[in-house]
Amino acid sequence: MSPALNLGRALLRALKARGVAEIFGIPGDFALPLFKVIEESKILPLYTLSHEPAVGFAADAAARFHTRPSVAAVTYGAGGLNMVNPIAAAYSEKSPVVVLSGGPGLADRSTGLLLHHQAKRLSSQFEIYKEVTCDQAILDDIQRAPQIMARVLDNCVNQSRPVYLEIPRDLVFASCAPVPRLTPVQAPDKDALNACADEILARIQEAKSPVLVVDVEIRRFGLEPQVTQLCRKLGIPVVTTFMGRGLLAGQKVPFRGTYLGVAGDPDVTLLVESSDCLLGLGVILSDTNFGVSEKRIDLRRSILACDAQVTLGYHTYSNIPLPALVQALNRRLHKGRTYTASVPNYPRGLKANADLVTPLAIATAVNDLFDRTERMPIAADMGDCLFTALDIENTGLVAPGYYATMGFGVPAGLGVQAATGRRALIMVGDGAFQMTGWELLNCRRYRWNPIVLLFNNASWEMLRAFQPESKFNNLDDIRYADLAVGLGGRGHRVHTCRDLVKALDASVRDKSCFQLIEIMLPRGVLSRTLQRYVDGIKRMRARK
Repeated sequence: MSPALNLGRALLRALKARGVAEIFGIPGDFALPLFKVIEESKILPLYTLSHEPAVGFAADAAARFHTRPSVAAVTYGAGGLNMVNPIAAAYSEKSPVVVLSGGPGLADRSTGLLLHHQAKRLSSQFEIYKEVTCDQAILDDIQRAPQIMARVLDNCVNQSRPVYLEIPRDLVFASCAPVPRLTPVQAPDKDALNACADEILARIQEAKSPVLVVDVEIRRFGLEPQVTQLCRKLGIPVVTTFMGRGLLAGQKVPFRGTYLGVAGDPDVTLLVESSDCLLGLGVILSDTNFGVSEKRIDLRRSILACDAQVTLGYHTYSNIPLPALVQALNRRLHKGRTYTASVPNYPRGLKANADLVTPLAIATAVNDLFDRTERMPIAADMGDCLFTALDIENTGLVAPGYYATMGFGVPAGLGVQAATGRRALIMVGDGAFQMTGWELLNCRRYRWNPIVLLFNNASWEMLRAFQPESKFNNLDDIRYADLAVGLGGRGHRVHTCRDLVKALDASVRDKSCFQLIEIMLPRGVLSRTLQRYVDGIKRMRARK
């Protein structure tokens, strides 16, 4: 053991060994020793933001984009409890975020006094995080700490879900042994894996209209190259779920689009719902993915591979990790099959002389922009901005499609740029921007320069679509573009399609700072996808 190795450094080295490339955080008194080690050791870069929810969202987006863990570091109580919602989103959508929380020191626990930031008990924060993480620990035993850290961090990697580590402030500099290396996932039983792969391929061979559906686990486990190969070998139509939007972007596979049931492309809906053999890889059976089906999908004729198990009809193969399954299927298929490379019909050719800007016009303008330049990764918030993103040419996308929390978009875009070095396109509504949009003030320090498309209809418009009579959906028009300079960027307020095209072109050219394009939209004007989604949900509710 190196005499300079302490608990803080041992933890940071273990994080780096497991692929972590950055830390997002906000310091506080219980976390100051930890942040001192982070800053002085330079083992991992630190990006400090302004509010704990943004820290969680940024780390979530970074983890999603580079398919390995990212870190959200906060203080005890007021910091950690303020970040529960983003970590809940990461848990539900299988994003590997490591929560590091400073905690009361061992000496603090013996004073007999209640500690500031304490809720009901000293362990309250730890107990709360049990609900939104797959493993957790308080590192209060320096001898056992290395093994405990290894277990928790390995579960984060292997399960692709958040974990929680609380570090007592007076143990950060305590001498500590190195953390053991990453323990690989237990290999599945070979006979079970072979039988499972053979049965899947037999069912596909027998089917008249098989369809492959891909979802978030494909990206979480870094399987896009292998799944791309599998798509070409199978030669059957491929669709993504709502949550899996952005998967296989730019790949030459028989891609048909995104399945959204009644809200989506009718041809894609018919393709999926009439299939006699759906093969779902990494698919989460959530209401956002399948709750808006035109007709109920018969799961008995479906094959679902998710959460390390494969279900075929009435039986299940346990302990079949998705990476092992995809590898086994690829081994059995030696040659690619001939298929028709169908390209989804995304809107293009915006009529710049049109007076009214609509969500469809925004998607069209972005598609035209991507044709002139290059595709940018997209971070979308919840609301019509996300549904509008579905009309944009398939590109890398992070969004809270299942958990559906607001406030994700702006900090997620910052997380994407920190993780990848690529300029992000952020799509956010004015309601969500009021929650976390102010994080743009941190762009100047880190030289981030995202382009922000702010949908301003002075409204919580998605909520209004379901309950139009409620006046609480009304918001004030704050003139966000005028605030951009004060936050360190440039603002553009647009009312027409011509203005939008000019603002997009100017924003792409100006890479010196973030660009905020405030797009003025009339209340009641929805994207075509959101309108179909709302109509479908209302019809389904009326039947009950």
